[in-house]
Amino acid sequence: MKENSIYDKKSIRTVMGKTADFDELAKDCVAFSNAEGGRIDIGIEDEEKLPPIGQRVPDGLPTTIINKITGKTHGVILSANVLAADNGSEYIELSIACNHNLVAMTTSGKVYIRIGDNSVPVGPEDFARLAADKGSLTWENVKTKYSWHDADPDKLQWFLKVIRKSGRVSSFVKQKEDKELLDYFYMTDEDTDAMTQLGVLFLGKQTQRGRIMNPPVIQVIKYDHYGEKVNKWLWDDYSKNPYEMIDELWQTIPEWTESKEISDGMFRRNIPAYSEKVVRELLANSLVHRPYTVRGDIFINIYPEYIEVVNPGRLPMGVTADNILHTSKKRNEHLCNVFYALYLMEREGSGYDMMYESLLENGKAVPQVEEGDDYVKVTVSRRVLSEETIKVMTRAAETQLLKQKQLICLGMIASAESLTGTQLIKKLSLKNGDALRSWLHPLIDKGMVVATDDHSKAKEYRVAPELLRNSQFKGKTTLKRIEPYRIKELILEDLKIYQISSIQEIQERIGKEISIRKIRIQLNTLINEGKVKKVGSNRWLKFEYVNS
Repeated sequence: MKENSIYDKKSIRTVMGKTADFDELAKDCVAFSNAEGGRIDIGIEDEEKLPPIGQRVPDGLPTTIINKITGKTHGVILSANVLAADNGSEYIELSIACNHNLVAMTTSGKVYIRIGDNSVPVGPEDFARLAADKGSLTWENVKTKYSWHDADPDKLQWFLKVIRKSGRVSSFVKQKEDKELLDYFYMTDEDTDAMTQLGVLFLGKQTQRGRIMNPPVIQVIKYDHYGEKVNKWLWDDYSKNPYEMIDELWQTIPEWTESKEISDGMFRRNIPAYSEKVVRELLANSLVHRPYTVRGDIFINIYPEYIEVVNPGRLPMGVTADNILHTSKKRNEHLCNVFYALYLMEREGSGYDMMYESLLENGKAVPQVEEGDDYVKVTVSRRVLSEETIKVMTRAAETQLLKQKQLICLGMIASAESLTGTQLIKKLSLKNGDALRSWLHPLIDKGMVVATDDHSKAKEYRVAPELLRNSQFKGKTTLKRIEPYRIKELILEDLKIYQISSIQEIQERIGKEISIRKIRIQLNTLINEGKVKKVGSNRWLKFEYVNS
């Protein structure tokens, strides 16, 4: 198992002998506690899957670890057990619970949180944010004064019915009595008949829902080309539960039903202005991931060329605009589970993958996420960037069995015509080239993407010519896909005519689509061959043709 946001492994030397480092272990325990909890396998080396042959855990070591960590931290709840691996050797499984109520810290006052496979320090500026997230975790379970017997009878029967029909709920759960089923989904207090705030949000009457802490309000505002408001819709009377709000909002706004017609061979194809899957996922994310301890409305701003979904509060600690495609963090865990069971959203961590895939399939840009001081804004474009990309994506899906990540990667390459590995890593928010392999290499193996012959780190990837032909690709011919040796010849012919020129002047004449980087590489080659020489330096640098 690879190290990630909920798992780590350490050598047995971390807790034994002169190399023991309980301060480092305490830091990791604090980080897991402040995130989603996790597990540390002590006795397995970083690059190994099993503990060393013959390794035995000394008696009393698990107790020593617990005592040491407890003495070096505040708010960390953990347990340690000795387990036997498949090779017969022993290791220690250290389990750290997520502390929903307190911010865990070391006895020296330092706070950490787990992000990916790293334990990252939390600075003073983010401490209040972490504390607020802890409050969000308890919001769902707060007991109200309303009994579930006094809930809206229609909403109560609807919820029980759809949950028992859901394919995402186990048969064991479906067979529970009504109260047990409500307890399971944290709609009611386990020891009383009282509804929790989560229960009131879904099952309560209008007056009950309006009295819980910060019930959701949605404002949809339409703007014209001049930025003037031309229409407004409000969901602010607390009469609808989240399921009803999402459904009514989708049915009400006319912009959702608009589309663009494009040619598809002998037929015509309608591309929706905004995909239903994308819109519903955005709405669900807004309702399920907002901090309910923070007051504020959800705004959906509709402009002629794009929509903005603006949520109150910031992203959960550990999630950023750059890593949102790969990092998941449940702010309202029980609400997430209810949304998933009701098919309101994808499984945690896969919603943005689905939106990326859906938008790229329709030839559109991926969603843009922006985090402000007290809001999160997601922008989705209406405009189709490339009709030809749609044909490529459709043909690829019809002929090859591709995973979601590979379709996303193919869509990005097709829409950009060509991308370097570095550009792909940046666009996909990946760590390095190793992380890119599972996204890109299956496409190369299946002959859907080809690489240039450039052996440098800047090797470029393009959609394979055969796939372009089979998808009846009719995009404009550009110089983005031009081979390096042809760029070299273009530069040489250009300098034969103009003698001395800057790199920008050369690019202007031979083709603006060709990047400065590619031109610079070929200029260096020509200099090494003695066919071109440098004149001047820095901002005044020019290149001169050398007569042979």
